[in-house]
Amino acid sequence: MSASSESRPAEAGLVSAQFHRVRRATVRFREGASPPPREAARRPAHVARMLALAHHVESVIERGLVASAADVAGQLGFTRARVTHLLDLQLLAPDIQEEVLFLEAVDGEEPLSERGLRAIAHAGTWAVQRERWREVKASF
Repeated sequence: MSASSESRPAEAGLVSAQFHRVRRATVRFREGASPPPREAARRPAHVARMLALAHHVESVIERGLVASAADVAGQLGFTRARVTHLLDLQLLAPDIQEEVLFLEAVDGEEPLSERGLRAIAHAGTWAVQRERWREVKASF
């Protein structure tokens, strides 16, 4: 018994539909005209996001919402060492922190690594940090 697809009862998981192909036109530019410039993709730099997270973690601990950095690590799924690395970013001089918070990654290119920023944070006094920051900042 051969029945057409319209008269067959619907089966579970069976979808019937008609599809047709749509041909897309190709874009052609006039001779001599260049394509419009592509805008650079910008987003906050990774180090800026991590510094902001460090401030948030510190705030949560100070307000007593969590007992310690170890508890934060457990809740975020980080190791205690990773949370310590984040919190170490707060050792930076306030003016450096402000500049870091405004850094941007352009087209996925990060201006500096978090490891490099932590090295500046561990440099010692704020004066030494500022000197190292100027050197690093000159490279990007």
